Amino acid sequence: MIRHKKPDKNKALSLVKSSKSDYDFTISLPINEKSANTIVRNIYECFRMLGEALLISKGIQSDDHVVPIKELTNLKIKTTRPLMFLDYLRKIRRNINYYGYLASKKEAEDVLDFAKSNFIIIEKIVLEIIKLS
Repeated sequence: MIRHKKPDKNKALSLVKSSKSDYDFTISLPINEKSANTIVRNIYECFRMLGEALLISKGIQSDDHVVPIKELTNLKIKTTRPLMFLDYLRKIRRNINYYGYLASKKEAEDVLDFAKSNFIIIEKIVLEIIKLS
């Protein structure tokens, strides 16, 4: 469900800042079977927060994780990998959180590869959009 509220540029910028901080921490973690779930969840949250920041800057509040991710996948930007990977990431995170799925080291490496290739680009675009709103 989507609700309309007053746009909040400061809250949106705060979310972007928090997302970047979490991203920086997460990419510093050692990659192994024990850290795989944490890496996948944290990287997912970093991207979700960027999508949430876009929504908040537009005065939109969403009750689920699909809408913020969709907001990012709709961005018209060139990336090294398709942005639809974010929806795949959302599904893995859901399986980890609700079904006891254990991400593998290889999955964590794949998620980190995507993040390292795309996070900074997406963050920059999100900041530009928020500042113009």
